[in-house]
Amino acid sequence: MDLPDLSLTGGDDGFVHVRGARLHNLRDVEVDLPRGRLVAFTGVSGSGKSSLAFGTIHGESQRRYLESVAPFARRLIGSAVDPQVEAVTGMPPTVALEQRTSAGGARSTVGTTTNLSNAIRLLYSRAGDHPADVLEKGSALHSGRLTSDFFSPNTPDGACPRCHGAGVLREPTESSMVPDPSLSITEGAIAAWPGAWLGKNFRDILDTLGVDVHRPWRDLPEQTRQWVLHTEEQPVVTVHPVREPGQTHGTYRGQWRSVERYLRDTVATSKAESSRRRALTHFSVASCPLCEGHRLGPDALRVTYAGRPIWQLAAMPLDDLLAALTSRHEALPEGEGTPEQEAERILLPTVLPVLRTIVGLGLGHLALDRPAGTLSTGELQRLRLAAQLRSGLFGVAYVLDEPSAGLHPSEKGVLQHLLDSFLSEGNSVLLVEHDMTLVADADWIVDVGPGAGADGGEVLYSGVVEGLDQAADSVTARYLQPGPLALRGAAEVRSPRGWFEIDAVHTRTLQGLDLRLPLRSFTAVTGVSGAGKSTLVTHALGTVLGERVRTTVADDPDPVAEPGGAAGSEIGIGTGTGTGTSTDLADDRVRHGEVRGSGGIDRLVHITQKPIGRTPRSCLATYTGLFDRVRRLFADTAEARARGWGVGRFSYNVAEGRCPECSGTGHIEVELVFLPGSYATCPRCHGTRYSPETLEVTWQGLSIAEVLSLSVARARDVFAEDPRISRALDALAAIGLGYLALGQPATELSGGEAQRIKLATELQRTVRGHSVYLLDEPTSGLHPADVDLLVGELNRLVDAGQTVVVVEHDQRVIAQSDHVIDMGPGAGDKGGKIVAQGTPAQILAAGASVTGSELRKVARPAHD
Repeated sequence: MDLPDLSLTGGDDGFVHVRGARLHNLRDVEVDLPRGRLVAFTGVSGSGKSSLAFGTIHGESQRRYLESVAPFARRLIGSAVDPQVEAVTGMPPTVALEQRTSAGGARSTVGTTTNLSNAIRLLYSRAGDHPADVLEKGSALHSGRLTSDFFSPNTPDGACPRCHGAGVLREPTESSMVPDPSLSITEGAIAAWPGAWLGKNFRDILDTLGVDVHRPWRDLPEQTRQWVLHTEEQPVVTVHPVREPGQTHGTYRGQWRSVERYLRDTVATSKAESSRRRALTHFSVASCPLCEGHRLGPDALRVTYAGRPIWQLAAMPLDDLLAALTSRHEALPEGEGTPEQEAERILLPTVLPVLRTIVGLGLGHLALDRPAGTLSTGELQRLRLAAQLRSGLFGVAYVLDEPSAGLHPSEKGVLQHLLDSFLSEGNSVLLVEHDMTLVADADWIVDVGPGAGADGGEVLYSGVVEGLDQAADSVTARYLQPGPLALRGAAEVRSPRGWFEIDAVHTRTLQGLDLRLPLRSFTAVTGVSGAGKSTLVTHALGTVLGERVRTTVADDPDPVAEPGGAAGSEIGIGTGTGTGTSTDLADDRVRHGEVRGSGGIDRLVHITQKPIGRTPRSCLATYTGLFDRVRRLFADTAEARARGWGVGRFSYNVAEGRCPECSGTGHIEVELVFLPGSYATCPRCHGTRYSPETLEVTWQGLSIAEVLSLSVARARDVFAEDPRISRALDALAAIGLGYLALGQPATELSGGEAQRIKLATELQRTVRGHSVYLLDEPTSGLHPADVDLLVGELNRLVDAGQTVVVVEHDQRVIAQSDHVIDMGPGAGDKGGKIVAQGTPAQILAAGASVTGSELRKVARPAHD
């Protein structure tokens, strides 16, 4: 389409005009978007829609903002934002809410994410009931009342003086450091010691000091045991080690550290996360006896509001909290009241609208003290959306990344209402979205494609929804009005070959649930947000089955189930033993009755949306393992052999071959003082990660950096003759990840992409025996066309004799499953039950199932 050229000073015609967008795979894109409207950006995964909406439009807005700061600061951050566009005119300020795989700091909670925690603390400070002796200690400026800082465990005034605001005490005890006292030190009694040389060093020092290392630990004198475990002394001795034949026997000077000191030093200073995690397992975790796990000082815990201390209010489900505060607000007298009532009159109206929006978005099961790290990306984004609703901004453009992620179909009406609220306040909404029900409701569609990566980057259509079918190359057009969804018929549903059963599961919101899981079938676990789906699959099923199989392939253990994890975490707004941050570790233990049917299961493969790495140093090629083979190919070239270079030279984690400026990350971290830090491309290697000398060696005309820049689809052609690399690339392409670059940093991957990379890593392996695959919303971030690809691969796994269990909202996945377990009926304490189970057709007919009710709107019964 022919679009007019507009200068930066051109007249305002109500549109945003983008000219010459070249970011990532965009091909000199020119497009016009109406302001004050809901504009949906669509296209297959990797087509370039996020590059256009976030990278170009929001990026240009951000760049202009940064240009307004002082020249000195601008010099420091000038390279942090580069939208690579010739011109963007008619553009309002933008507010971007992207999907995040990280939820902020360790103390981030629902309360801090929504800014509700500040208002709640002020309510306790200004309107709370203070005992008389507490009023004597408070601020003279506030009539003796405690300031809001006293109700935060993250401030010196508020933190419990015993546990410093952690709520728990972590102490290495004799039983945690020496779990089997019948063993001698030589036999490994001190389990807290590290392996390899350092553990032997500690043992030899004790032997030199005269401790009987061959005597059972329990038979050593009490004084000796306590000295070994807890002494602050650090004697230095000359060690004459006795080693096995062939090992070094040299004499050396060794310094003793007690076991407790070693553990504390490891936790405090070790840069290896695995070492820190191992050390933490040898700390005993107990609720703080002074604050009883509530993290606040004694005075703050005695102040109440609406009859509750702050930790109780923070632990209430948000729907219950909304009801309690609404009742409180309605009970305020008309006219001027007491200072406390006037404070409520000011503060409650700032809290209630946000709470109503959060509850309406299907998040009423959460509590203010729920750790943000335990939320899904969809839950986190909906909380941030609710907080934005009360920001009062006018004339801005909200750029949103799949706000429907994690929403049950029955909850999407509230999201549409929220988007309408943004528009009614005079704002624009730019929506990157795959959910076709939301797209169909948009005022304008920008469809990007036709394919992903190098095959995308073009605007196929820009206009009103009704005209999308004019775009011949649009994949989205085929899914916008797809017709009735076809359910699997009885003849197509696989018959289970056995059942895995757990009686009377008790954990979190599951109270006495009986689970029957069909084996060698495809099962979808469904239900509204917070119904208990992830608790059942990720926590309960993963834990019980993981204890009964020979091999478990999983991400890091569930943090809420770990000592020192979120269950006893240093997180909250005053928190305590309520929803989310309970310091009673028994709350997260999975208790159950009889377990049957695990005998024929060999492996558990547990795949979540946790990131595959936390820095740009982690990337797709390293995670899948194919980069090891690529580096071997480069090391085997004649040029590399002539220079004497081995495989290590081609690793960007080794000093010899990497760029010395960025240490092989390709990026420099930019600290922005008053803004969040970001990564800028390294000015020396320009993002290649390697030194110029390393890049001189090529394989089939490509440098190692050029290989990392290849997309998966392009790399399949380049490495077609290498079966090991091809197997990994084929698995990635088969589940719709052909657009990703081999060197794509982990920090740039969505939670859904990270999960599918983990799945592809599994698919490339040759597996014998029966495996059970557990996946948590694997379709997150996928276009419907890519969902079809993913479902095809999951069905191939089941056809090969494996069991697949997915937590899912996508109705296309549910329709193609063999068995559905529908959770509910509500969220949080109102959920945790199985309301219906059976084939998709049986769920559709189940009157008590909300999922079935939604299926009836879009699906037709199967005809066999």
